[in-house]
Amino acid sequence: VQLQASGGGLVQAGGSLRLSCAASGSFVRINAMGWWHQVPGKERELVAAITRSGSVNYPDSVKGRFTISRDNAKNTVCLQMNSLKPEDTDVYYCRVGAVEQTPAGLYEYDYWGQGTLVTVSS
Repeated sequence: VQLQASGGGLVQAGGSLRLSCAASGSFVRINAMGWWHQVPGKERELVAAITRSGSVNYPDSVKGRFTISRDNAKNTVCLQMNSLKPEDTDVYYCRVGAVEQTPAGLYEYDYWGQGTLVTVSS
């Protein structure tokens, strides 16, 4: 499974960016999809997640500002980032759970995209 992320860039505080991630390859279906960010010196943290049925989850830090959406037919997930703040500056990673057919049956595997840099200037 390959993940191609795009949409990062430089924006002024208060501005907006839209991240996209497309999954391709051999899989039965994509279950949960999400975006994470890499906090320097810490583990990656969740920014937004969405289940296959559309249930979403956000940490308090982005609620009301970020919106995650997905297209199951295209195996894509997007993150609309509004009212960006300088503290949102980070590398953002797409993550998906892909269900694959194996000789032993169906298994779900986690995949990460390559990361896309979001820089918010003050």
